[in-house]
Amino acid sequence: MGRSTFSGPILSGSNRFGQQRDVGFTVLSQAITLDFSVSTAGATNYGGASGQFVSSISNTAFSANENATIFVPQSGITSANPTVSAPTADASGTNYRGAVFYLPINSSIQEVLIDNILQPTDGTHAVTGIQPYVSNNFATSTGVYATVGAITGSTVGRTAATFATSAQNIAALSTTADVQNIAWPNIVEPAFFSQVVVTLALTVASLTTVNAGKLNVTIRYTQPDATVGTVGVYPYGNLD
Repeated sequence: MGRSTFSGPILSGSNRFGQQRDVGFTVLSQAITLDFSVSTAGATNYGGASGQFVSSISNTAFSANENATIFVPQSGITSANPTVSAPTADASGTNYRGAVFYLPINSSIQEVLIDNILQPTDGTHAVTGIQPYVSNNFATSTGVYATVGAITGSTVGRTAATFATSAQNIAALSTTADVQNIAWPNIVEPAFFSQVVVTLALTVASLTTVNAGKLNVTIRYTQPDATVGTVGVYPYGNLD
């Protein structure tokens, strides 16, 4: 049985009443597959383009991969249209491609996975290096959330992000409150998000523009309810 909720986190367990509740937060996930042989926005597994990352949700309807809007992080929730950020355009030797995820504010990132399914290539030069960056904006160096080791382009497999070891960075990773909340234009309901951008730097000498290859990016997170565990009488939290 599945359940959808758009007013708070999904909780699960077998005993939701009393002082010995075993209720926990359900882990949520989003995934985007980037197929660099697909060059049409709105097509299944569209891989993006020079200066253009992708999202699996458009601002009009649920759909296949669309061109993503990357917002410059702001200093708080705002109803004004935020400033847009653009990835660096393709240059000889380096292409930037990426996936943009919009999470509920105050989510807790649990895992970021990158699957190298098929080695990227421009038809002549096979990409030898893939360097991911996990941040709240387009990034060309270590992002604010997690560190991901370089991936050998020819190696098919899964790479998991490593959570930063400093207390400050662990705190930043375990709450996306510091990813600035954005208000999406033309959305009737309040649309405040946290933004997570996974930048993929694709490199090899003389690379022009990738036109083949496939990667999958998955992010797993929880959407906590701050009232759970803080109330000693029924209803014990928002979702009872």
